[in-house]
Amino acid sequence: MNIKTTIPISEARKNIFKIAEKVQKPGVYFTFTENGKPKGVIMSAEEFESWTETMEVMQQFPNLDKDIAKADKAVRTGDFSSYTSLEELERKWGFDKRVKSQTQNDISGTRRKKSSKKDR
Repeated sequence: MNIKTTIPISEARKNIFKIAEKVQKPGVYFTFTENGKPKGVIMSAEEFESWTETMEVMQQFPNLDKDIAKADKAVRTGDFSSYTSLEELERKWGFDKRVKSQTQNDISGTRRKKSSKKDR
């Protein structure tokens, strides 16, 4: 569902809180115009983030649709069995899930007690 509403910026200024509420629904956005020409668009922050992530993925993987089709074909034909498994890659690169790292950047599983001003 894509609901596009085009309104002048002057009208948007008067109704910005109502507009901000309306765009919280998926697929709803407003195009603002100035002198009849598109000037800007408002959509929910969640939808904007989704679009941004999609664009990043498309830049990183420009042939993603072809890659997916190739992987689907490999699964259907059984060719995927010749692919390197995650476990093989972990062994090749020296990752061992059973060994815990003891670096200073590890996150401790214990919680520290918050100190109060009295403790100082």
